[in-house]
Parts: sequence; C-alpha cells; structure tokens
Amino acid sequence: MGGDPLRDQADAFLDGLAEVGRAEARLAALKVHLAVGYAAAAEALAAPAKSPQEHTAQEMAVTAEVACVLTVSERSAGALLCEARTLTAGLPLTLAALQAGTISWQHARILCDETANLEPAAAAALEAHFLDPDAVNPARGCPAGELVPGRFRAKLRAWRERHHPVSIETRHTKSAADRRLEYVPDRDGMAWLSAYLPADTAAGIWDRATTAARALQGPAEARTLTQLRVDVASEWLLGGVMEGTPSPTAQVLVTVPVFSLLGLTGEPAMLDGYGPIPPSMARRLVADGAASFRRVLTDPRDGAPLEICRSTYRIPTALRQWLRLRDGRCPFPGCNNPSLDNDADHLLAWADGGTTGISNLGQPCRRHHRLKHTTTWTPVNATRDEPPGWISPTGRSYPSEQQDWEPPHWPELTDHRAEDHDSEPPDWLAGANLLADPGEPAGPGESGPSLPVDPFPDWALFTAA
Repeated sequence: MGGDPLRDQADAFLDGLAEVGRAEARLAALKVHLAVGYAAAAEALAAPAKSPQEHTAQEMAVTAEVACVLTVSERSAGALLCEARTLTAGLPLTLAALQAGTISWQHARILCDETANLEPAAAAALEAHFLDPDAVNPARGCPAGELVPGRFRAKLRAWRERHHPVSIETRHTKSAADRRLEYVPDRDGMAWLSAYLPADTAAGIWDRATTAARALQGPAEARTLTQLRVDVASEWLLGGVMEGTPSPTAQVLVTVPVFSLLGLTGEPAMLDGYGPIPPSMARRLVADGAASFRRVLTDPRDGAPLEICRSTYRIPTALRQWLRLRDGRCPFPGCNNPSLDNDADHLLAWADGGTTGISNLGQPCRRHHRLKHTTTWTPVNATRDEPPGWISPTGRSYPSEQQDWEPPHWPELTDHRAEDHDSEPPDWLAGANLLADPGEPAGPGESGPSLPVDPFPDWALFTAA
C-alpha cells in the first residue's frame, strides 16, 4: 500500500470494478453452457419430430421455457440460444476467452454476429486473428478485450471485408443496387432522414458538410458543430448552396496498395473513417483527384516532413494527413470520433519545448482535447506509426487502438487476371509502367514475365509496422 490512504482506496475500487467485469464475463460463459445443456436435454427428452413443423414447435417450446426462467422476451431467449450454439460448436477460442474473463459478453456476441454466414474455415481464421497470439498474422494494437465493443466490431468488420471468400467487388455491386433514401417520422415535430449509398459518396458528403460547418463557427455563432452540419446539408438539399455558406471540396483520404491501384490484384483499399472499400472505388477516387491520395501512397517512403523540429508551430497539411493516416480517429481509448472532426494537438506543449513532429502530435476530438487541458489525463508515447496512449489521473496506463495494417498482396505472375479485376489498366494509368525496370532486361532463355521490381520498397514495412 502507498502512503496516501485515499489514493489506495480509489485504486481498490478500480481494481474491484475490473474484477467484477471479469466475473460477469465468466458468468456469461456459464449461462452459455447452461443454455446449450438445457436445449440438448430438451431435445433428447422430446419424441423425434415427424415433420419440419413439429421440429419448429419443439424449438419454440425450448425458447419459451428459457424466456420464462430468465424473465426475458422470447426474442432475447432465442438470440441467447442461437449465440450459445454458435460459441459452443464453432467459436472455441471465443468461448475460452469469455470463460477466462478476457473478453466481455458483448465482445462474444459481436464475434458471433461477424462470423455469421462465413464458412467454418473463414470463421476460424477471423477468430484466430483476434484471439490467438500465436496465429500467423495476429491482430496488432490492443488485445480484443481492451477495445470497447464498438471499436472491436469495426476492426472485426474491416478484417472480415479484407478476407471474405467472396470478393468485395462482387458484394459491393450487389449491395449498391439496394441504395435508397429513408424517411422516418419521430417525436416532437422531428424526423430522421437517412441514406444507404456507396461509402465514398457518403464519406464525401460528410466531410464536405463538416468542413463547411467548421467554417461557419465563430464567437458570434451559437449553433454547435452538429447543428451546423445538419443545417448546411439541409440548405444544400432544399435550395442549393445557402448564401454565405462555404462550399468546400470534399477531402477523402484513401489508402490503396499499389498493385490494387494498377488493377493487378483485388485487394481492398481503406477509406478514412469507414474501412475497406472495393479497389474499383479507390481507382475512381484517384482518377477524380481525391485530395491527399498521392501523399498517402508515397509518404511512407520519403514524402512527408515527419519531423520539422521547432522551426514552426503551424502543422503543415502533409503532416496533418499523416496524422489522419496513423490514427484514423481520436486516439483516446474507445473514442470513435473520425479524423475530420478532430484537432491536431501537440502532446508536449509548444510553450514547454514540444516539437511539431509526428511523434509529438495527436488528434483528439474536442471532448478529449478539453479533457487533456482541464484534467491530468495525459497522452504519451506516440511514434511515427503508433498513436499516443493515455495516463489517467490515478496513474494507470491505457493503450490507444492501432490501425491493423497488413502487408499488401503481390499479383500472381500469370497472363490472366481474376474475374473481378479490370482486364486492362485504367485509362488514367495508360503509359505509366510503374513495374518495369529498364536496367534489368530478361535473361537468355527466359520466357514470360519476370518478377516485377517493387516501386515502393518500404511500403510493406510501413503497412506491417
């Protein structure tokens, strides 16, 4: 025990809360075991079903019994039984982590949801990536149990998109046909207006509205950023650009492997604030001149001014873009605020000798930026490739989530391409032979294409960092 009884008491309360969380996870694992056990016993006790209708009736009876004993709805009881069967039969690592108290019941349910409709081998690979430290390519950054459920789902979904057995191009084409605008009345004279549309279009609309809303902020403006954003979008939709409202160009930050950019592989690209997108969408964004793209591709080798010492307080555009690429969102643990809404901030204040370099910068949202300056919560230990972690007022360290980058895929050296790849490089790349090396002609007797020279030799090292 330390010399401060009050601090020791505060630490004991926090330790108790952590242990209660682990105990709740272990109880959830026990509930899974009991639910599956009862369902199996009830099935053994019942007479063999003589028809599909009789089998359905028997399942309804089991669900109703579980609902009554737990005092929950039959829908909730049915979900519990379904998830319990999935965990017991198909997700052994998830169930073991739940029993050990290293993940919560919410984490386990998310794994059940994100592995639904996957083949057993694909589900096992996804589970191993996040829960098996000895996997071939384990998840980087925080362990699964240290991510809040919302962020855990986002990382699971991103990995699932990259490794889904059906190409993202095929799935996107099918889903794009379902795009729609929905209107739902609500209370107090309000309503919800939502759109289901391609991710690049949605990201562009969101970024443009946010930038315009920020431009309207000032001492005389009483509306919040959230209110300004919806007011700007409403004016644009109803009457064009409203007078005095800026109409900025959307800044869509997209990261795409170079061979996917060339149409040689079908590897997904990553859209800032969203996740994996089809490579054709990324190629279209580049063709349309999406802001910041070229820097994202070339900076990992030699393009970005990662350290500019104390020559300037102002953070240049390239460095802000690198910050967005490194962090993806507010680096406070569990925060989901996207990059465009956040502030570029010196970890060690400029007035205290801090430099304007990537290892001394973070991008907290307004809430956590204020938390840093008004309390003793402190961001620390940022690096070129890792966002800062945080130290709480009690002295506990909380790591920040890291991007789960993967090395890019190299194309197969064949004379044909996969069905979902472009048959020819896009027109805007015509004549650009990035893979050729004029100093390395084919040797005598060689036939077919030789191994292409990597035009970005440090790219794989960066993405695997």
